[in-house]
Amino acid sequence: MINPFDDTYFMKKALEEAQAAYDKGEVPVGAVIVIKDRIIARAHNLTEQLNDVTAHAEMQAITSAANFLGGKYLENCTLYVTLEPCQMCAGALYWSQISKIVYAAKDVKRGFTAMSTTLHPKTKISGGLLEKEASELLKRFFIEKRNLN
Repeated sequence: MINPFDDTYFMKKALEEAQAAYDKGEVPVGAVIVIKDRIIARAHNLTEQLNDVTAHAEMQAITSAANFLGGKYLENCTLYVTLEPCQMCAGALYWSQISKIVYAAKDVKRGFTAMSTTLHPKTKISGGLLEKEASELLKRFFIEKRNLN
């Protein structure tokens, strides 16, 4: 039997969160955290709405997942995020000891790999899943922002 809950399914849920951010005028990054094929946290960027530079999708998702689990460690959890985490988010993910990170689009300027930030040694990483869809949403957002200014 085919598992309907695969990496693509969960990344599509993260893309729905990115679209919610886009609709609010936020940089369109979305995230979900999953344990045992169950989404336990959904989040998107809220930096403008909350006037908080730390309100990235990943940070919101980490807090929500930790609250759901009743503890600060996200062992056996997978983060699906539409953009490679930044240095700040990578640091929080390091401390959360999340088991796996799957990201869509690479952030060549501000992503954790570009900044030489390390994750927890046990964290598995993969990138490029639905990269085209995530990249197109980000590009459209920034084109519209430039045209408004």
